[in-house]
Amino acid sequence: MVALMESLMPLVWRSILDKALIPAVDNYKLNGTIQYDLSGLWYYSILFAVMGTVVAISVYGFINFSGRIQEFAMYDIREALFIKLQELSFSFYDKSAVGWLLSRISSDTNKVTELISWNMLEAIWGVGMILFCTIAMMFINWKLAAIITLILPVLMVVSIKIRMLILKYSREARKYNSEMTARYNEHINGVEVNKSLVQEDRVSEEFEGLSEKMRGSSYKAAFYQAVFTPVVIFGGSFAAGIVIYYGGNMAVFLPPEITVGTLAAFFGYAAVIWEPIFDISRFYMQAQGSISAGERIFSLLDTKPVITDIEGAGEFSKIKGDIEFENVSFWYEEGKTVLENMDLRIEAGESVALVGETGGGKSTIISLMCRFYEPTKGKIKIDGIDYKGMTKESLRSQFGVVLQTPHLFSGTVRENIKYGREEASEEEVIETLRQVGADDFSGRLDEQVGEGGENLSMGEKQLISFARAVLADPRIFIMDEATSSVDTITEAKIQNGIYSMMQGRTSIIIAHRLSTIKHCDRILVINRGIIMEDGSHYDLMRKRGYYYNLYTRQLREQREKEVLNAE
Repeated sequence: MVALMESLMPLVWRSILDKALIPAVDNYKLNGTIQYDLSGLWYYSILFAVMGTVVAISVYGFINFSGRIQEFAMYDIREALFIKLQELSFSFYDKSAVGWLLSRISSDTNKVTELISWNMLEAIWGVGMILFCTIAMMFINWKLAAIITLILPVLMVVSIKIRMLILKYSREARKYNSEMTARYNEHINGVEVNKSLVQEDRVSEEFEGLSEKMRGSSYKAAFYQAVFTPVVIFGGSFAAGIVIYYGGNMAVFLPPEITVGTLAAFFGYAAVIWEPIFDISRFYMQAQGSISAGERIFSLLDTKPVITDIEGAGEFSKIKGDIEFENVSFWYEEGKTVLENMDLRIEAGESVALVGETGGGKSTIISLMCRFYEPTKGKIKIDGIDYKGMTKESLRSQFGVVLQTPHLFSGTVRENIKYGREEASEEEVIETLRQVGADDFSGRLDEQVGEGGENLSMGEKQLISFARAVLADPRIFIMDEATSSVDTITEAKIQNGIYSMMQGRTSIIIAHRLSTIKHCDRILVINRGIIMEDGSHYDLMRKRGYYYNLYTRQLREQREKEVLNAE
């Protein structure tokens, strides 16, 4: 509607000149008297007011709907991306950097939604403007219309070419800028190495070369940006000049081929026809820049979770806690086996500790139990049922997992403790804190923990993490190096809570400090995906095998530290 109204404006001016103003002037020349007949002017005044009102309403709709399209599309895309990120399996996050994912939700979403809202509608206006103006010009005089329309394709191609050059060199400049920022960071942090190895001149020369490349790309982008507008204006002015020359000749020859109003209308069209070219060429450039962003967004949305529920999957009711590995093999990458043909049975209510060197497969066993990953070969059964035939939610809801590095969400202490069981009462929260030895938090439940728990110490975050797991009342309790990053006092508090937590439920513990797992029913020594030893602390110590050597070495190191600290 905006394009239609604006394309009709020169026709209205043509009518004013030919039907109102010029006849009045001719009458004065013939009769020598001035006759005041304002009826025509009133008509055109009202017409202009109506057209202006239509344009104003249409512009309001233009801006309003563009904004709505952008915000609602952005809402839809970001919501879909967040939901997809919650659905995807752990294996996806092993291969995807956090920064890459955040840029999909932020910058890429902005690019795509801006393209399909403001830029798209401006392009529609531009195409409509050119189409309506061309039809109007052809209607009143095809010869002058041909002059303008023949210049348009040339102007369009030139403007798009220049825009693409601007985009090309702007991308190059951004790439070099990123590299320069990385170099700044790297060599400021590594200035001591540069000085000790006397490399200041070499790295300065390398940086100068990179900076020179950025300057060249930035200058070219600025140059073509500066050239673009003058080129388009020149093209429009050139068309207007030709129209004035040929149209003027057509208007003054006798008998005249066109009226003065027609000449004025064509001059108006020649003056405004180049404006849509700005919008169309800008849309084309933005589209080129947004294609890759859209591809990244939709490739993420099209990613399928590796771990999914089969059709007709059943649901676990309250489980007892039996866990069985039947000939289980697993690898993250083909050819790099982590677990091989593992057979393991853990009885309901049993407490089992997993020990061994880093990379031996302990955390992998935990991840397989929780069905964060699934066995490459073999079966894992919970209470005698292959868990692949049951829903993930009904399984994981009965696990309580405490990790080495606890993660808290923004909000209060209370909200974090109740994260897995929002319906829990205040009394249950306080009782849970008492169980895990975190009574101090009973009066701090409304305290804000900050993003990631930044307002709390590591020990405090771990205590809240334990309370969160305990409150959920899991049937299977898992601790993955949960006390390795806390101080001795906090560890003692947690240990007191662990004992009560393990009663009546299956417990799996990965511990770096072997002194904390002596009370477990069984200790499994895992090495390169194989169970090397299995038994209680006292059984394994009597065997004087791998566990015995590991335990005595830790005990010796601890005694040495105590002696050194005493001195």
